[in-house]
Amino acid sequence: MTVTSVPENQTHADEKTAVVYRMVMPNHVCPFGLKTVDLLKRKGYEVEDHHLTTREETDAFKEKHGVKTTPQTFIGSERVGGYDDLRRWFGLDV
Repeated sequence: MTVTSVPENQTHADEKTAVVYRMVMPNHVCPFGLKTVDLLKRKGYEVEDHHLTTREETDAFKEKHGVKTTPQTFIGSERVGGYDDLRRWFGLDV
């Protein structure tokens, strides 16, 4: 899988589409990635779900975006962040 940029033509207020990058490996599926996708769908978002299937792919994604963890959620051109960041973005208790 090639890590791609988030489309810049999406806007925070208008779009109900989210892009999620999360670890889905043969021996590990990130539970916070599952929670992220579930929360977004419950909030009415269409989710573009990108699986990071190897350690190398995950490390390259984290380096490219300057983050330490996955999952990472993008809504519009904004990087919301990980699961706790997404909960805060929706105004939920963390």
